[in-house]
Amino acid sequence: MIKLAIDLGSWVTKIYMEGCGVVLSEATCAAVEKIPDEDGYAVKFLGDKARALSGKAARNTHIINPVVDGDIVHENLVAPLLAFFLEKISVTRSRARRTEVLFILPCGSKAQLKEKYLHIADYCGIGKVSFTQTPFAAVLGAGIPLSESTPVFSVDIGYGLTNIAAVSLDGIISGMSLNLGGGNIDVHLMDLLAENYNTRIGALTAERLKNAVASFLEGDNKMAVIDGRDVLTGIPSSMAVTTEQIRDVLNLYIDKISEYILLIISKLPAEVASSVMHTGIYLSGGLCKTDGIAGYLSEKLSIPVNLAEEPQLAAVIGGGAILSSETYKGKVTTSD
Repeated sequence: MIKLAIDLGSWVTKIYMEGCGVVLSEATCAAVEKIPDEDGYAVKFLGDKARALSGKAARNTHIINPVVDGDIVHENLVAPLLAFFLEKISVTRSRARRTEVLFILPCGSKAQLKEKYLHIADYCGIGKVSFTQTPFAAVLGAGIPLSESTPVFSVDIGYGLTNIAAVSLDGIISGMSLNLGGGNIDVHLMDLLAENYNTRIGALTAERLKNAVASFLEGDNKMAVIDGRDVLTGIPSSMAVTTEQIRDVLNLYIDKISEYILLIISKLPAEVASSVMHTGIYLSGGLCKTDGIAGYLSEKLSIPVNLAEEPQLAAVIGGGAILSSETYKGKVTTSD
């Protein structure tokens, strides 16, 4: 039987195949065209090809992110998108019947979200479905074993969501998912450049800018040249942007996340809180590729912060670890 762990993120979908590792990392995106004189849409492109059209598409073509803040908002697009991804890794519909999929869901996901995933799995012909939550998967993907007696504190900062939880093999002790992540920073950067520098940029440029110059290291001042459009004249323009110019935006969102981390810690039983203060926080998620973020959070919280080796892949790698372990599989997954 083929075994897959799937992390259907707001920005990128990642798939882990048992025995092969991470086999796909591609944009959770669809480009659709309105059908003339009808209410429906025809899918033109999926995945990276769709994302590449962002800001460049023709008038009748719409670029849609069908997963927003961890929720599936366009089930009719996610289903063919996932089928497309499965085809790319040679899991055809006939092979899908012999495939077990572990979906990685946000912390505290409701039954309605699981129902959406089950509908999508049925569309793709997947034979067996189970679920786990991001904090479990992210911790295991960072190489930290789970036990009943030793709690682990996980913070996973993605594009649309941040998952914060203290977990053990017995379950989530306390946790939550927040609609805060790298996507908020991208939108804020777009607003900042438009309002302060009269330069309008798109979402893809904002993400590239963030990845190029964002840093939490003191004294670090990277620079990147970005292309945009003058707000007043509409004429294409370019400008150089430095780390210092966007540092306040970065700090704003990480500081807000740190407040929620402290809130969760304050609700933990005394023994668990003491253990967390000693062993520290395990940090993962795409935004955690940013230079110096672990040190910044550690100083902010006065708690050790440990960064996963591949933070952007930690959750899906952890999903793979769950699939290959009967102990973890029986403890941190559900089938409904």
